[in-house]
Amino acid sequence: MRYSGNDIELLVNNLLVSYTDEGPDEGPVIIFIHGFPLNKSMWNKQVDALKTNYRVISYDIRGHGDSECGTEHFSIDLFVSDLIKLMDILKIEKASLCGLSMGGYIALNAIEKYPERFEALVLSDTHCIADPPHVRQKRLETIDTIKATGLEKYVEDSLNNLFAPESFTTKKDEVQAVREMILDTSEQSLTRTLLALFLREETCNKMTGIVVPVLFIVGQEDKITPPEAAMYMQDRTKNSSMHVIDHAGHLSNLEQPDEFNEQLKSFFAKVYKAPESTGITDNKLLTQLRDKLFIFLAFKSI
Repeated sequence: MRYSGNDIELLVNNLLVSYTDEGPDEGPVIIFIHGFPLNKSMWNKQVDALKTNYRVISYDIRGHGDSECGTEHFSIDLFVSDLIKLMDILKIEKASLCGLSMGGYIALNAIEKYPERFEALVLSDTHCIADPPHVRQKRLETIDTIKATGLEKYVEDSLNNLFAPESFTTKKDEVQAVREMILDTSEQSLTRTLLALFLREETCNKMTGIVVPVLFIVGQEDKITPPEAAMYMQDRTKNSSMHVIDHAGHLSNLEQPDEFNEQLKSFFAKVYKAPESTGITDNKLLTQLRDKLFIFLAFKSI
């Protein structure tokens, strides 16, 4: 039995995971994976934009939002395991993924390990290269700073990196929402995730093996994963396209949601070859027509 709505809790790999599940039962499934150090609420406008035609799921990665932390050491592989287990419990055989930043790392690793489970991929404001030494060192220093002084400095430093400068004037509500997301994340979860990111391996050499459609989206003013990073990945990915969003930094879906959503709608309409107003794929339409034809012929033969 499917439970629809917001903030549903489910036991996944022995911990409670909070997720949102909206849209028609038979619609193509799109799963949104949030960035660090945020939670599933960052995708609210995307869920609202797509739920008419698709079954749309967003979830809190362990230790973030309302999902429990658990006792295991965090890693990208563990996050992938949680994603696949969530899909299994919800009886989702195949889905498309949309991941931003850390969510992109998880999506790339998931499609590498379980290519048969995914139909399309949206990678937003992310990259495939491993962190260079100075970034890895910065992650360790940030862990020490959080443990020593708490979250206040970390929060302000993060906001300055996550948003385009103009967003602090034009997107005050979004900036405040992200501030609260970070402050609501426990220090334990933040430091565990930073260590997982420190240990993350590159996935660039796997990009050529991706065979599903891929859309790269990036904010023009993204300081963490700039447009050049998206171009680098797209050059190595077959059947891919790329869109740069002006007046947006690392959180392009929050800073320019209308443009971001239009890109998603256009991309998934092509992936599933469905009229956007119905959410029914061409294959399903053909199946329905075939079934009606069989019934008609059966009656004619009586």
